[in-house]
Amino acid sequence: MFFRDRQEKDVPARYALLPLREVVVFPQRTMPLIVGRPRSVSAVNAARAQGGEIFLVAQRSGERVNPTQSDIYEMGCIATVEEVLNLPDGNTKIVVEGRRRARIVRWLSEDPHFEVEVEEFVPETEVSVEQAALVRTVKQTFERYVKLNRAVPPEMLLAVNALEDADRLADMLVAPMQFKVAEQQEILETIDVTERLERIYKALLAEIEFLQVEKKLKTRVKRERESSQREYWLNEQMKAIQKELGDKEGRSDLEELAQALAEKDLPEHVQSRAEKELRKLAQMNLMSAEATVVRTYLDWIVALPWSELSPEPRSLAEAAGVLNEDHFGLRRIKERILEYLAVSQLVDKMRGPILCLVGPPGVGKTSLARSIARATNRPFVKISLGGVRDEAEIRGHRRTYIGAMPGKLVHAMKRAGTIDPVILLDEVDKMSSDFRGDPAAALLEVLDPEQNTQFNDHYLDLDFDLSKAMFICTANALQGIPLPLQDRLEITELSGYTELEKAAIARRYLLPRQMELNGITEENVTLSDPALLKIIRSYTKESGVRKLEQEVARICRKVARRVVHHGPETKIHVTTANLDKLLGVPRFKIGERELEDQVGTVKGLAVSPWGGELLNIEVAAIKGKGKLILTGRLGDWLKESANAALTYLRTRAEALHLEPDFYETQDLHIHYPGNALKTDGPSAGIAMATALVSALTQIPVRADTAMTGEITLRGRVLPIGGLKEKVLAAHRGGITRVLIPEENVKDVDEIPERVRQSVEIIAVDHMDRVLKEALAGAQAAGIFGGNSTLIEPKESVESDESAQDGHPGEPG
Repeated sequence: MFFRDRQEKDVPARYALLPLREVVVFPQRTMPLIVGRPRSVSAVNAARAQGGEIFLVAQRSGERVNPTQSDIYEMGCIATVEEVLNLPDGNTKIVVEGRRRARIVRWLSEDPHFEVEVEEFVPETEVSVEQAALVRTVKQTFERYVKLNRAVPPEMLLAVNALEDADRLADMLVAPMQFKVAEQQEILETIDVTERLERIYKALLAEIEFLQVEKKLKTRVKRERESSQREYWLNEQMKAIQKELGDKEGRSDLEELAQALAEKDLPEHVQSRAEKELRKLAQMNLMSAEATVVRTYLDWIVALPWSELSPEPRSLAEAAGVLNEDHFGLRRIKERILEYLAVSQLVDKMRGPILCLVGPPGVGKTSLARSIARATNRPFVKISLGGVRDEAEIRGHRRTYIGAMPGKLVHAMKRAGTIDPVILLDEVDKMSSDFRGDPAAALLEVLDPEQNTQFNDHYLDLDFDLSKAMFICTANALQGIPLPLQDRLEITELSGYTELEKAAIARRYLLPRQMELNGITEENVTLSDPALLKIIRSYTKESGVRKLEQEVARICRKVARRVVHHGPETKIHVTTANLDKLLGVPRFKIGERELEDQVGTVKGLAVSPWGGELLNIEVAAIKGKGKLILTGRLGDWLKESANAALTYLRTRAEALHLEPDFYETQDLHIHYPGNALKTDGPSAGIAMATALVSALTQIPVRADTAMTGEITLRGRVLPIGGLKEKVLAAHRGGITRVLIPEENVKDVDEIPERVRQSVEIIAVDHMDRVLKEALAGAQAAGIFGGNSTLIEPKESVESDESAQDGHPGEPG
C-alpha cells in the first residue's frame, strides 16, 4: 500500500470536513446521512461548490455537538455527495459514496466549517498467493455466517462472491458485521489489506460460534415451549374429558388438593412444606412417577389429623358407668382412668397417659383398652407389635425408596381421625430386632412424654404431636420389655381370676354373648352353678377366661343344633350330670389337698402362665452315701434352694434331733411329681426344707397347709412374688392354711375378701416357725420357736365386683 498527495492526483488540496457521530464511512460504500449542525451544513455546501467531494471523519465521542480538532479522528474517507434533500424540519439529508482513505495532514480553518489538507491512500494492485487464499477462506466463512444470520440478505452474499479485489472485499464485509464504532475506526485506519482480512476472518469465526450457541439455545427453548404447550393442551383435553364424564365442578385434582390444604388447619411448618411440595407438583407432568410420589405425600398431609380433637369427654359418672358396664372388677385401672378424666377437666394442656397392662393371656387387656376408649369418648386404634422386627414399621420409610409409606403410628393416627385417640400397642413384649433395627428403641421416643410432642416419621419428615394420644401397651410378661422402655410406662399388672370371678364373668358377659351369637335364648338353655364351676375346674386351665368362653360356646352350639332339630320349644338344663355328654370327659385335674397328714409330702405354691398352681413336693430319705437327688424338671433356682435347705438342716441338726452325720449316711431324694412344665423360681425353699425335716424326723406335715417362701442358710424366710395367684390356687385346692413370708403381708390386701375369709394366712419370718406351723403333733409344737403372725380377714369395704382385678366381656 502507498499514498499520493494532491499534485500526483491533480485534485484540490483542500477538503471540507464533515464530522460524523456514531458512523464510519468506508470506501465503495453508499450511505445516507442527516446533516443539521451549522458547520456540517456549511461543509456540505462548500463541497458541492468545489466539485462534490467531501472528507468524512468520525468523532471520538458522539455526544459532542460542537467538536474541536481533538474530538475528531485523523483517518477518514473522501466521499462524493450524490444527493442533497432539504427536510421540513430544517435538517438536510445527503447521500454519500465513499471513494478513498485519507489522513488529515493539516487543519486549514474551522469557520464557517472545518477545512483540512489530507494525504490519500491508494491500494496495491498486486495480489500474493497468501492474500488470494485468504480471500477464498473469508468468502467461505462469510457464506457460513450468512446461513446462520438471517439478517444478512442473500444478495450481499452474491455481491461478495463476485468480488476479486481484496481491498474492496475487506471494506464491504465490515457493514454486515456487528462492529462497534471504535472497532470500525480501527479497521479503517488499518492500511494493510491482509491484516484487515485476517481481522475480518477472526470476527466472522467469533460471530459464527456465537450464532451457533444462540441457535442451540433457541432450539432448546422452542422444544421446551412446544412440550409445555403440548402438556397444557393435553391437560385441557383431560379437563374437558373429566367434565364430560361427570366432573361438574370441572376442577383438576391439583386444584382440589390445593383447596383441601387451604381448608386444613395445619401447623406453620407443615403448611410451609405442603405449599412447597404443591408448587413442585404444579411444575411436573402429572403422569410421571415423581409426581405420583409428591401427590401421595400431599394426600397424607391432608388426611392426617394435625389439630382435630375428639368430641367432649364424658362426665366422670358416665365414664364410670361405661367401665363398670364393660368390665368386672379392675378397680385400680378404673380409678386411674377416672383420675385422668378429672385432671383433664381442670388442666387445659394435659399429656395423655402411657399405661402398660401386664398379665397372662385371656384376662381382658385388649378389651379393657377398647372400654377405656369408649369411656373417654375417643377413637380406638390397635397396633399389633407381635413379631415386628423392623424399626421402619414404627418410623416409616424415607421417600427415596420405591413404595415408601409412613409407619404404623402415622397410619393409626390417620385411621383415628383425631389427634387424641386411644392407641393400643398390643403384645409390646413380643417385638424382636435384627439388622434392620430395633423397634423397641424407636418406641422410646413415642412413649416418652418429653419427646413425643415432636415425633418425626421418616416418610413425613415433619414433627407430629403424639402427646395428646393415650397409649395403652399390653404384655404377657415384663421380661420381654427392655428396661429403658419399662421406665417410660405406667405398669399395671392384671393377675388371674378366682373361680368365683370367672363364674361371675361367665354369667354376666360370656353366656349372654354366646347365646346371642348362636341364636338361642334363656328359654332354650340354663346353666347350673355346679356345672359352671366344673367347667372352670375340669375343662379349662388358665388365668383368664378365653378357654372358658370357648367351652361355653360349645355348649351353646350343641343347644342350637337341638333347637333346630326338635323345635324352638326345646330347653336344656346343663348340670354336672349331663356336662360330660356336652363337653366330653374332663381334661384337667386341679391340685387338691391331701386327705390325711403325710410324712415327707408338702404342698408348695407356684405361678404358671395360666395362674397359680398347687404343687406336690415329696422327699424320701434312704440309706446311702449322702447324695441329694432332684427330679421333676427343676430349674437351677430350685436346685440351689434345695441345697440351701439341706445346709440349713445340717446347721440345725441338734435342735431337730437328727443324727450329726445324717447327710453322710442317707441319700435324700426330692421329687416334684406330675410336673409337665419346667419349674423354677425362688419361692419353694421353705417347702423343700419342711419336706426334708418331715422325712428325716418322720413327723407328718399338716394336710390343710400350703406354703411359699425362700430360705437362707440361717433359716430366714425371704419374700416372694405372685402371692395373690398362689393363695387363689391354694383356695381352689381346698387348702385352709397358707404360710407366707412376713415381708409379703403388704400384698395380702390384693387377695379377694372371700378368699381371705376361707383361708387362714400366717406370716412367718424364720424356718423354725414354719416347721412349728406346718408339722403335725405336739412334738413339733414343743421343739420349735420363731415368730408368726396370723393375718385376720378385714371387713370388706368394696363390692364383690371391685374386690379383684377382673375381666370384661371380651377376653384379651
